[in-house]
Parts: sequence; C-alpha cells; structure tokens
Amino acid sequence: MGRIKPKFVKINARRLVEKHEDKFKDDFEHNKNVIKEMNLIRSKKIINQLAGYITRLIKRKEF
Repeated sequence: MGRIKPKFVKINARRLVEKHEDKFKDDFEHNKNVIKEMNLIRSKKIINQLAGYITRLIKRKEF
C-alpha cells in the first residue's frame, strides 16, 4: 500500500493540470522542475508531493 495524499495536494494538483496541462508530462523530475519554475511553493516536500500526484494523474488521464 502507498501513502495517502492530503486533500490539498489532490485539489491543487488537479487545478495546476487543468490550467497548465501542456506543461506537464508523465515524468516526475520534469513536473518537479515545472512547479519550481512557477514559484508557487517553497516547501520541498509539498513540491515533491504535487509533482508525484500530477505524474500519476497524467499517466492515468484523470483530470
């Protein structure tokens, strides 16, 4: 079993994908760098959680 993501991570990840769908890919490192370039979040942990969940959404096309 994996870890459960907090609700704010899921909500914000879906919002980012809806607004900037063309910028994200199914690669974690690429998504992490895109989030860093946006300068929205400074916390390394939250950036990693968002990038991981966005990667999962893109792979499954669930947005």
